[in-house]
Amino acid sequence: MRTPTVIIVLSCLVAGGCNAGHSAMQGAEQFGAGFGEAATAPMDVLNLRPEVIPTVLLQAQANPYDMRNMSRCSTIGTEIVRLDEALGPDMDEPPPVDGRYMSERAADATAEAALGAVRDTATDFIPGRSWIRRLSGAAQHERDVQSAIQAGRMRRAFLKGMGMQRNCAPPAAPSWFQPTVTGRR
Repeated sequence: MRTPTVIIVLSCLVAGGCNAGHSAMQGAEQFGAGFGEAATAPMDVLNLRPEVIPTVLLQAQANPYDMRNMSRCSTIGTEIVRLDEALGPDMDEPPPVDGRYMSERAADATAEAALGAVRDTATDFIPGRSWIRRLSGAAQHERDVQSAIQAGRMRRAFLKGMGMQRNCAPPAAPSWFQPTVTGRR
């Protein structure tokens, strides 16, 4: 009886060791792929590489409560999907299942920490970084990006509320909402 147990335990250890080695390689590849971006972080401080604000967020910022062409559940749902693509999933969506091994999560965290250290080191040598960010427009651009994100979130919440009011099915309403009758088209 003892021999099969030992064989099973050894098999699990070998399989886990192989996975840990594979995870370490993936972490190294992730670090290598992100190194260039982390090393060029000073370009962000100088506003030489500004983040592009998606059009759907700029539209939300201009008028978050705009209901033109939003008379049907399908158009509300389409607009919400566009916002989801720009913002990521809404808070009412369940988080994706993380089926990765612990070693894979550890490798990702290690690579992310190393890239953060490279990014910090690359920007720390810039004297008066906060003033340079102000003078280059990087600080204002970051505020503009955050404002557009906030407007997009507000618009998505507003549209989901309107979808609920019109008895629409998700995505034109929160994922937990169940229309009482077949939703409008």
